[in-house]
Amino acid sequence: MDRKTRQAFIDIVGPENFTEKIIDLVSYTYDASSYQHRPDCAMWATSSGQVSSILSLADGKGIPVTVRGGGTGLGGLAVPARGGVVLDLTRMNRILELSIPDRLAVVQPGVVYADFQAALAPHGFFFPPDPASGVACTLGGNVATNAGGLHAVKYGTTRDYVLRLEAVLASGEIMRVGARTMKTSSGYDLCRFLVGSEGTLAVVTEITLKIAPKASHTATALASFHTLEDAGEAVTQVMHSEVTPSVLELLDGSVLSLLREHAHMDLPDVAALLLVETDGMTEDYVRFQLEKVADMFRACNVAAVKIAATEGEAARLWKARKSIGGMVGALHLDYAPEDITVPMSQIAEFLRRSAELSRVHGLDLFNFGHAGDGNLHTNILFDGNDPEQVERLEVLLYDLHKLACDLGGTLSGEHGIGMTKAKYMPLEHDPTALKVMRELKQTLDPNNILNPGKMGLDQDT
Repeated sequence: MDRKTRQAFIDIVGPENFTEKIIDLVSYTYDASSYQHRPDCAMWATSSGQVSSILSLADGKGIPVTVRGGGTGLGGLAVPARGGVVLDLTRMNRILELSIPDRLAVVQPGVVYADFQAALAPHGFFFPPDPASGVACTLGGNVATNAGGLHAVKYGTTRDYVLRLEAVLASGEIMRVGARTMKTSSGYDLCRFLVGSEGTLAVVTEITLKIAPKASHTATALASFHTLEDAGEAVTQVMHSEVTPSVLELLDGSVLSLLREHAHMDLPDVAALLLVETDGMTEDYVRFQLEKVADMFRACNVAAVKIAATEGEAARLWKARKSIGGMVGALHLDYAPEDITVPMSQIAEFLRRSAELSRVHGLDLFNFGHAGDGNLHTNILFDGNDPEQVERLEVLLYDLHKLACDLGGTLSGEHGIGMTKAKYMPLEHDPTALKVMRELKQTLDPNNILNPGKMGLDQDT
């Protein structure tokens, strides 16, 4: 970057919001994925006008711009793959409006998810998508990846709650899309189009979100199954019934074995556990729903089912699911976290065939995740210092993603494509669809400055 351009950026954001210090740039080199690349500089924008000026200047100079929030993404979305500028939006962190009568909130992209929930709680409302990184991730990042979480089975993902966006195009032009109303049929739905676009089409600078009343009661149960087929059938039965659980999580036998060994948990030696939660506004109805689910489990050859009688018992039932992250850290191995998603009817088949692929390639893996919407977190364990294992890992990852697509699934349920899954895009999307995606990217970002190197959408990929 030449001196004149550098000074122009400083003039836009001020010297306090611009850095070329190595200690800062190193922290912007990576996110929660395994990818790394150092930017040339980083800056913090504090207004839409600044973002507009930054992009206009960068576009004219052909300088790549990678937008960053909390940096918690697992797909490499916030890694500056082509260098250039990291545009940090965490200082745009204000809740601009909270309108309970309209059931909406207007926020800046740097608002931390947990802070937003804390602001909603006194009003009895919440924002239903609940990514695991909620204590640190930002709402802008949630929009960029269409984040989901545990409660997506009942409440949906971020896309279902974005009503309106303010976004800055690569040219610096500011556009507003969507509406403050609960529904609209006015023109192309550019709002939903931008959700999940991973910063490749525009930089989101303001978000209008739908919010929901928070259920006052929950009930929890844990069921164990001796076969994957029985667990898969139980999921199918529940999701085809009149009951929609607020949580329906699965842990396979492999992760249960690891939790017994490394987290010293007293867990049954079974093929799968299902953790289910129901919620609602009255305790009787919530428990009635849970009993209906338990009856469906019993009809699917459940080995055991435990319904929590108190909040303390519910917390104990949740313990295995919430201990997985800490357990993985104790393994002293590298791991590749995936979020492959398949139709709910194919969960058992995916689990069975993923175990076969694990044996074929000689790498251990375990599955857990959101069974209620088919979103499974397949984690592969490997030694990153062993080139032969890394080579086998690449083949196994390809085979797992191909398996998901062959079963009618998708490459990503909530993490996004980024750099991690870019090479797999042709497995899911046909050549015409990829061509249209690239043409849309070219139309909105002709100089390819917005998060280049992501999603396999660069013209040279």
